Parts: sequence; C-alpha cells; structure tokens
Amino acid sequence: MCTLTIAWQVFEEAPVVVAANRDEAMNRPSEPPSAVEGDPAFVAPRDTEAGGTWVGYNERGVFVGVTNRWIDVEGGGERSRGQLVRDALRSESAADARETVESALETDTYDAFNLVVADAAEAYLFEWDGSLETTRLTPGVHVVVNVGADGAYFEPEGRPDVGAQQAANAQRVREALEPRAESPEAWRDRAKSVLRDHDYGVCIHDPDGRFGTRSSSLITLWADNGADYAFAPGPPCETAYEPVESQV
Repeated sequence: MCTLTIAWQVFEEAPVVVAANRDEAMNRPSEPPSAVEGDPAFVAPRDTEAGGTWVGYNERGVFVGVTNRWIDVEGGGERSRGQLVRDALRSESAADARETVESALETDTYDAFNLVVADAAEAYLFEWDGSLETTRLTPGVHVVVNVGADGAYFEPEGRPDVGAQQAANAQRVREALEPRAESPEAWRDRAKSVLRDHDYGVCIHDPDGRFGTRSSSLITLWADNGADYAFAPGPPCETAYEPVESQV
C-alpha cells in the first residue's frame, strides 16, 4: 500500500476512519478481505505470496496499515512486513500493538516500512529504516506515503524526482482532506474521490502493466465498536467499492 489516509479522533462517533490505496506488482497474488478467526478475530485482505496483509482491523477496534518505505535496510526482508501487520492485528489495543511492533523488530529484520496502528484512544506511526522512530499521532487527518508522512518527507536514493512528486501529491491529499463540519461518511466519500482522482497522483497506472494501484480500502471504526469496510479489488478510478460482508 502506498497511500494511507486516516482521520483519527476527528469524529466523536467514529474515532478511526481510513481510506487507503495499495500499489503493488500486478502479478503478485492476493485475496479479498475476510474474517480471520482468533483472539481477537480480525478482518483483512491476504497477500497469498507471503501470507501477510497490508491493512485491516480487529474486533477490539484496532486498525493496522502499512506502506513501503523507500530506503534499503541491510539484511531486510528476513520476515514479511505483512506478517507483522497480522501480528499487530492480534493486539487488544493500539498500546499493545506498539509493544508487538517494537518486540518484533528486536527479533527479526524487515524491509523498511511505515506502519500505523490506531484505536479510539491512541494512534502511532512507526517508521522503520534499520532504526525505529515512533510518533504518537495527534487528533486530525494524517497522510502516509512511501517517502514519509504529514509533511516530513525524505529524498530516496535512486529516485529523487519520483520521491519529490510523491511528497507533493501527499501534501495535496492532506490539504484536500482537512476536516470540515461533516459526518464521518461525508469525509470518507471525499477521501474516496481523492484516491480515485488522477489529479492527485495516488491512483497509479503503469503503461507497461507491471505495477500499479491494485486495490483500495475504506474502513470506519465506530465508537460503539461497530465497523464498516468497503473494498475495491482494483484501481478505484475504475473499480467499484463493495461492502465486505465478513465482519467481526
């Protein structure tokens, strides 16, 4: 996933609202979101190549999402980042998920990532590039991409122009999704429109057909512990979002 937007503690009735596009190689197989039993159970799509996931939520109201981070990590890839997301989805709270992430990085080496965990009470951004930086998020709208988050972006080696463009796109997305006097549903609809609008540059189409936006997720976690998940199994500019029936 390369663009993750989250409205955290913006809406009293829905403390976590997420809209996210996943960019990936076109030939990498995956399965649509479904419920995964356990304690706690969670709902997430599945990367069938490595067995992990890139986004999901659990029955305790914990959201977890990851993006790549365009930095090479020496020895990275020892374990799939998607597996770490699945581990975090077994957490009772965002605070517990923080402990899970920090402990995992002591025992395994992962490729670089940006990972967000959030529930009604706490939200964190983990930036891993061989060392870990943890940021406790403040209430508001946050946008995470491969080169950073919320205006703090870096220039990746080997692709400085692409990195600069992605940073500019992320800034424009964040500005477009600043909260208004609106409902969670209205904000999510605006986010959906931004994620499918090519003017924002976050719905990706490779002319060679090797890489691009493979799917899009809209997740709302309500204060009463209910959840809504809509999933587009393709680029959102041309693929309809459908409700995910397997809720926990």
